[in-house]
Amino acid sequence: MAPTEKPQRKKSPFSLVKVLNAIKNVDKDMMKDLLFAPKYLWISAVGFLLAEIVINIFIIQRVKYTEIDWIAYMQEVEGVVNGTWDYTNLKGDTGPLVYPAGFVYIFMALYYITSNGTNIRLAQYIFAAFYIVTLILIFRIFHKSKKLPPYVLIFVCCTSYRVHSIFVLRLFNDPVAMMILYASLNLFIDGYWSLGSLLYSLAVSVKMNILLFAPALLMAYLHCLGFKKTILQLIICASVQVILGTPFLLSNPVGYLKQSFDVGRVFLFKWTVNWRFLSEEVFVNPGFHLVLLILHMVLLASFAYTHWNKYLSTYSSLCQIGLGGNLTCQLFILPMFMSNLIGIAVSRSLHYQFYIWYFHSLPYLLWCTQYSVAFRILILGLIELCWNTYPSTWWSSSLLHACHLTLLAGLFLNRPTEKQAERYRKIFEKKEN
Repeated sequence: MAPTEKPQRKKSPFSLVKVLNAIKNVDKDMMKDLLFAPKYLWISAVGFLLAEIVINIFIIQRVKYTEIDWIAYMQEVEGVVNGTWDYTNLKGDTGPLVYPAGFVYIFMALYYITSNGTNIRLAQYIFAAFYIVTLILIFRIFHKSKKLPPYVLIFVCCTSYRVHSIFVLRLFNDPVAMMILYASLNLFIDGYWSLGSLLYSLAVSVKMNILLFAPALLMAYLHCLGFKKTILQLIICASVQVILGTPFLLSNPVGYLKQSFDVGRVFLFKWTVNWRFLSEEVFVNPGFHLVLLILHMVLLASFAYTHWNKYLSTYSSLCQIGLGGNLTCQLFILPMFMSNLIGIAVSRSLHYQFYIWYFHSLPYLLWCTQYSVAFRILILGLIELCWNTYPSTWWSSSLLHACHLTLLAGLFLNRPTEKQAERYRKIFEKKEN
């Protein structure tokens, strides 16, 4: 009698091993997406924001506050509190008040909130809130443009002690101006031009470095709104300055304009970050300043012709056919960041707090070049090294200029052609639909 054969068990398609392997693969794919897929940047952004709240609290509680300009700011606005509207009579320990009227109103509010400027710890927490708001605005731009992989946020949040220091350990006015500027950029890419212009002008009224964005913004107005509506936006910008400055203009108009919008102000050589390799005689020479101004104009004209014109015309045409959505905002944001970078690269002097003027835009700009990822990260690291070298040296200043030149060259070489513009237009049309 033949032995009885044991019936074979059918393999289940849902075996535990297969399920575990599937979960493992899903985890790998998800982790890869969370690190490299721009569409998932918002998830990483939420995690970094929560971490930044903890980090800022730790810094405020554990790292010693360093007084530089806060007391001077409070002394300057205290003069207004006491009824002085003549700008030439508003002074602090560091010298006369040299910022426009928006600075006075914002820091007057901080003066009252912080018990006449004496509650430094409360001021630090307010500036920590400014920092978080700034990150939210920056991350929103990054997310909408879908240009950067999420792992880039590591370099935005975790690699710069200097930026945290500028916000919560030094309490400079530069972060306030930049926070308002990024709010205006978010409004522009959402199509709220008038409100964006209002906030842009408010940012200028806090510190004039915001004018470095103006050349690209003017081109954006002309391309997207036309000449007549551009005039309206310029009127809005001018009106903000006039309204905020009215009490000071009525008291001493010449004094206010000369002191708050002094484009010819000579900086102190001992604080320069970018020109340490020059002699002080050359640094303060008006001829040197004229050369930098000419170079600034040449670079702006070059990039306007080769880059911004094509980017903004494409952006405008896409908006007109209803495709001005998330992805297309790349075409608006890049000229803005380029314009600011050019101004910084040829600045008459950079002080340590000025790092915040372009720190958050550097990853975006580098990822708009054709450099390798490793080289982009290297440039970020070298720029960070230069800004953290105190006091600045001939080599740190030289290296900073080399990094700026490398970044500008990378952007210039990646200039759009007509074929590229058409290809981008088709890509945006397909993805927005």
